[in-house]
Amino acid sequence: MMARHMRAMPDTIERIDAAALAAPLELTILMPCLNEAETLAACIDKAMGYLARSGVRGEVLIADNGSTDGSQDIARSLGARVVPVSRRGYGAALIAGIEAARGRFVIMGDSDDSYDFTSLDPFVEKLREGHQLVMGNRFLGGIAPGAMPPLHRYLGNPVLTAIGRIFFGSPVRDFHCGLRGFDRESILALGLRSTGMEFASEMVVKATVQKLRLIEVPTTLSPDGRSRPPHLRSWRDGWRHLRFLLAFCPRWLFLLPGIALFALGAAAMALLLPGAASVGGITFDVHTLLYAAGAMVLGFQAMQFWAFTRIYGALDGVVPPDPWLARMTAKGVLEPALIAGGALVLVGLGMGAASVAIWGASEFGPITTSAPMRLAIGSVTAMILGVQLAFGGFFVTVLDMLRAR
Repeated sequence: MMARHMRAMPDTIERIDAAALAAPLELTILMPCLNEAETLAACIDKAMGYLARSGVRGEVLIADNGSTDGSQDIARSLGARVVPVSRRGYGAALIAGIEAARGRFVIMGDSDDSYDFTSLDPFVEKLREGHQLVMGNRFLGGIAPGAMPPLHRYLGNPVLTAIGRIFFGSPVRDFHCGLRGFDRESILALGLRSTGMEFASEMVVKATVQKLRLIEVPTTLSPDGRSRPPHLRSWRDGWRHLRFLLAFCPRWLFLLPGIALFALGAAAMALLLPGAASVGGITFDVHTLLYAAGAMVLGFQAMQFWAFTRIYGALDGVVPPDPWLARMTAKGVLEPALIAGGALVLVGLGMGAASVAIWGASEFGPITTSAPMRLAIGSVTAMILGVQLAFGGFFVTVLDMLRAR
């Protein structure tokens, strides 16, 4: 009987070990890596030390982006799990790492030893309280001398963060802090796509738009421990962040400039179509009228691009849907667009006919007044706007068909 019991023990131990390995983890400490052999061991040691000290059940996960300096072997030798990521880019590595993480919570940080992985308690505490994204704030926690270039500290970060806060109403005051914690499932649900450095902005913006519970905690930034230059390229990556912010908020890129251009052009057209006008001793005539017409056309195009971007972007999951546009397209826009566009074309043809009539009154000879040109400019403007409106109605209808399908 004792022998039977002894024989059963190894199987029991194996089942217990398997169950322990399969048990869910609370935390994954995720580090993207591309040739970080100089600093990776220090980062992993600190992260492992934090898990041991805090008692948090977790893992250290390295999302390796194709290192050729032995970073993978260093990570494995220290007990970290390595996920190879073939697609290059900071965002690509992190997306793959988040998908592979076993923890309920994920704290991500650069593997250049600029962030302190021994001081993660504030992040874990806020995540346990129910916050879905906990951002580090380096400006609150402290930036060591030489840790951040002046261009980033006084221009890049403040300007891009201000744009993000204005465009999206985000409460985050340090958009680009690389140390941040989050609820894994909540972030996966955002459908993050950016493969480059702009991934940092995308996470904050989409979390804000989707009304995730966000909070910031102070964190410190130290000079990185590498002897080579960082992967970050200031102007290239700064532009990629700005490009994302503009594309994700077409209201600021297309709609508001379009409304301003169209309104300014329309006001000038109304003032100058009857004749020349003087303002402050300066006379504005037919030449200004031509530029006003151009402003109206460009403004209308920008507003249409806003509508196209919002509708198509929402279909593809790139930008959030616009409730007003959704209601408009649900009612059907093609017929009203065709009616309004047709009316504008008829108005344009009428103004063109009047211009020709004035020219005919002078037996189609040299034109000595500006009246025919004024009417011609108004005619062309009205017809262009009418045709654009009709074509836009067809395009929105096609997009709506894609949405329905």
